[in-house]
Amino acid sequence: MESAYLYLTLAMTALLAIALISATVLRGWREWLAFKRHEIDTHGRSPGGGSPSTTSRIEIADLKERIRKLEAIAAGVEL
Repeated sequence: MESAYLYLTLAMTALLAIALISATVLRGWREWLAFKRHEIDTHGRSPGGGSPSTTSRIEIADLKERIRKLEAIAAGVEL
């Protein structure tokens, strides 16, 4: 009978430990997501909080041009 109580206590302790670890990891995940959202919101904006900087727009246009060229190459179209 004593071993049943021992196993029950061990199982409850393990379950509690898993619950605490899960709660801690979940909170860390939520904080990390909030940090990344804040980083995305503030990245690439001018100091006045307006539109993205000229450099960012040029980089995006360059990336779009590269994608267009790669798609043309993949389709076998001569540029």
